[in-house]
Amino acid sequence: MKKTDIVEFYARLAADNPHPETELEAGNAYQLLVAVVLSAQATDIGVNKATRALFQTVKTPEAMVALGEAGLKDHIKTIGLFNTKAKNVIALSAALIADHGSQVPPDRDALEALPGVGRKTANVVMNVAFGAETFAVDTHIFRVGNRTGLAQGKTPLAVEEKLDKATPQPFRLHAHHWLILHGRYVCKARKPECWRCGVSDLCAFKAKTAKAKTAVVGKQPMPLPPAPEREE
Repeated sequence: MKKTDIVEFYARLAADNPHPETELEAGNAYQLLVAVVLSAQATDIGVNKATRALFQTVKTPEAMVALGEAGLKDHIKTIGLFNTKAKNVIALSAALIADHGSQVPPDRDALEALPGVGRKTANVVMNVAFGAETFAVDTHIFRVGNRTGLAQGKTPLAVEEKLDKATPQPFRLHAHHWLILHGRYVCKARKPECWRCGVSDLCAFKAKTAKAKTAVVGKQPMPLPPAPEREE
């Protein structure tokens, strides 16, 4: 994607959603860290359902350790991989108490040293909690970056590095949220809704989809098949 197109791409996403936010619910940096760890291979909606009651009482690493692994599992048992995630959350909570004065560190390396915290999780926490210009590449951003031509790469890290290089000010702070939301609700994996995409004319995706037309048979509308779509 050309530099001028990149600016226009972000400008349109920004105009549509000037102040994008994470869809994970959290009251402080610690709860955000826990929520992001829990969200791996799970939906934000599912995580929020599980953490609403949990976060009413657990607001600090100390409270989480006091709850214990069994107690945490009872709260998050509807989330995929909850056994492993509960073990990691208790361990990272203990590490925050022991090594960071119970505070979430605003540093990627320190965050990645915590149990269950990878680069994507660290980038999300740094961006949302501390205002860092990071690019947390999940499946949505990986797809959008490659499909549109904005930042193509074979690995999440490669896409992250290209986004970091290509994304100009004043779009850097919110870029990853715009891309995640765009991938989640418009540029979907199997059925991208190109017909309602505000940046489709800037996009390199050749197999753009069209909205299903409607034929009228008598007084009853009959939807016609949509244009062929490329499965991914």
